Amino acid sequence: MEAVTDYAPYALPIATVLVGACLLSTVLRYLRADRGTRISMRQAVRVRWGWVRLARMAGLTVTDKTPTLLAQITAQKDGATPAPRVLTPKIKVKPDPYGVIVRARTLPQVGLEEYQKSARFLADAWRCTRVSVLPDGPGRVVIRGVRSDPLTTPATHRPTSRPPTDLTRWELGVDEYAAQVSVSLANVPGVTVAGVPGAGKTSGVNKFVCDFAPSAAVQIVTADGKVSRASEGDYADLVKRMFAFCGDDLDEANALFKRLVELRKRRSSVIRDVLGVKNMWHVGPSPEWPLTVLIIDEAHTYFREYKGSDPTTKRLAALTAENARLVEDLVKKGRSVGILVILISQKTTGDAIPTFIRDVCPIGLSFAQKTVEAAVAALGEDIRNWPDASPVTLQDPAYVGVAVMAMQGRPGYTRIRTPYVSDADAARVAEDTSHLTADPDLCLDTLLRSTGRTGNARAVAHQVFPNSPQLKGG
Repeated sequence: MEAVTDYAPYALPIATVLVGACLLSTVLRYLRADRGTRISMRQAVRVRWGWVRLARMAGLTVTDKTPTLLAQITAQKDGATPAPRVLTPKIKVKPDPYGVIVRARTLPQVGLEEYQKSARFLADAWRCTRVSVLPDGPGRVVIRGVRSDPLTTPATHRPTSRPPTDLTRWELGVDEYAAQVSVSLANVPGVTVAGVPGAGKTSGVNKFVCDFAPSAAVQIVTADGKVSRASEGDYADLVKRMFAFCGDDLDEANALFKRLVELRKRRSSVIRDVLGVKNMWHVGPSPEWPLTVLIIDEAHTYFREYKGSDPTTKRLAALTAENARLVEDLVKKGRSVGILVILISQKTTGDAIPTFIRDVCPIGLSFAQKTVEAAVAALGEDIRNWPDASPVTLQDPAYVGVAVMAMQGRPGYTRIRTPYVSDADAARVAEDTSHLTADPDLCLDTLLRSTGRTGNARAVAHQVFPNSPQLKGG
C-alpha cells in the first residue's frame, strides 16, 4: 500500500499527458486529412455520441431480465428485484473520404437481419446517401454509410510502376459503398467488356495494362479493330509493352490468332513435363511461363458475318469464320496453360461476339448501354430482375467510367467506379517497363532448353505440329 501511495501523486500528470497525446494525435490527423475525410471525422463523432439513443429508437437493443452476478450476490433476500438491463451493441467507427464504416456486435434477437431492416433509418439519422449492412464474421456486422456517391465522384489512378503483389487479382475500382472491388483471374479463360462509345471500356482496360505491365510474368498482345496502326488508337501509349499488335486488317488478325493458337498447343504438349502440373495456375505465372493476355478491342470487326457471292466477300467471310474458331480455341482451351482473352465490344450480342465464345467467359462487365437487350447480352437474363443496377441507367455523363458486373458471393449485380489513367501515366509506365516485353514463344524455347529436356525446342514443336506455319523456317 505504501508503494501505491508513493506513486499516487504521479497518476494525474501521467493521465493528463496521455489524454493530451491522444488529443494532439487526433488534431494532427484532422489537419492532415482532405476535406471529405474531415467531414467524415466529424460525422464519426456524431455517430459515436448518438449511438445509444439511436440504437434504442431503431430497435437494435435487447432487454436482459437476468440480474448480473454482482446484483445476485448483493441483493437482499426480501429486497426488490433488480431492474432489467437494456443492452446496446458496441460499435467501432472509422471515417474515410466517403463516409463512415461502423463495425458492430450482434446480440440475441439483434442480428444481421435486424441491422439490415434498420439500414434506411440509419441512413437518415447519419445523413448518408445509402447504408449497407454485411456480415463481418461470427457475431459481428459491418455497416457502411456513404455520405457522397462514389459512383458519381470522378476517380483517377496513378500507376506506381511496381510489380503487383498478386497476379491473380484485378483491381477494378470501388463499388457504390466505396469498397474496393477486385476479381480473381486464376483459372479465368475470358472476360467480356461491353458499353456504348465513350462509356469507359478502353480506359478500364488501360488500367489493367498499366497495373500488370511492371511484371515480367505477364505478356500482352492486342488486336484493335477500330484502327489500322497502333499510333492511331487508344493503345498508342501502351504498345511498347505489347509483344505484338495488329489493327483492323483481317489477314493480320488471322495470322496473330493462329500464332497464339500454336502457342497454346505447344504449351499444352509440354506443360506436364516442364511445370510438373497440368494447370499453370497451380504454380502461377512466371517470366519463363508468363500469363499471356490477348486484348481484342472492337471484337465485332474480326467476327462479323459477311454475306455475298463475290470472291472478296467470300474470302472475308472465311477469314472471320476462322477467326471465331481460333479465338474459341483460345478461350476454351487456353485457361490451364495461362492464356486469358479480353473481348471488348459496344454490344456483346451474338452477331458481335459469337455466343460460343461469349458464353464461355465467366467475367462480364458492362458500361452504359442504350437498350435492355444489350444489357442482357452483356450480363445475362437475370439483369432484368435488377432494374436499379442495369447499365441502361448509366447513360448520364456523371456515370462515365461506371461498370456493372455480377460478383461471386454477392446477390444481384454490383456497380463499380473504374478510375481513369491519364495518357501521360500510361506512356510513362509503358516506357519504364518496355524492357520486360518478351515473346511467350521465345520464353518457352528458353525454358525448354534450361530444363534440359530437349536440345532443340523448335524441333520438338515440329514433331508435335509438323504442319505449323508459325514454326517453318526455324
